[in-house]
Amino acid sequence: MKTTTIIIPGLIAAALVSCENPADRTAAATTTDAVEATGAAGDGTTYVLADSSSITFVGSKVTGSHEGGFKEFDGRFTVSESGEVTGGEILIDMSSTWSDAEKLTEHLKDEDFFHVTEHPQSKFTVTGVEKSEDGYLISGNLMLRGEEKNITFPATASKDGDTVKVVAEFDINRKDWNIVYTGKADDLIRDEVVIKFDLTAEPEA
Repeated sequence: MKTTTIIIPGLIAAALVSCENPADRTAAATTTDAVEATGAAGDGTTYVLADSSSITFVGSKVTGSHEGGFKEFDGRFTVSESGEVTGGEILIDMSSTWSDAEKLTEHLKDEDFFHVTEHPQSKFTVTGVEKSEDGYLISGNLMLRGEEKNITFPATASKDGDTVKVVAEFDINRKDWNIVYTGKADDLIRDEVVIKFDLTAEPEA
């Protein structure tokens, strides 16, 4: 009986951890209708994303979560002499989607989620950058699965010589982009998806 008393609380604790929503630990992006963007170009120095950059995500359901991301993407942004971002764009090859489970990876590519055959590319176009107490607030139009919305999220940025580093972690509601698949009745998929940018950029050669 003593052993049982120890094991049961342990199982309950494990279940509580597996049910945690990862989005509870991140800032929710503000989402509005898309706005007019100046495009990828702007006045200033053009920086291009290095191969070391990564764009990943975390999705969750009642029983746990999965990590994923995109293997193929490229992007560029421009920085003025005064240090202001004057334009930028990231293009993502949706066929390069990956996850921590092979079966899930294929499911993410079909019509329940990204519908890659109909929407092979996603795009994020910068529409504004503002200084905040902890770093920056970045705004941009996110085109995903044929739906375009403007999102604003917190980020940090640093510069070391000619190398610029931008890091952000926030969550969006997938249903804003018509990704409405609910999952199994006893294991529903949460609406929130955590997005993580870990971007390194260098001046265009």
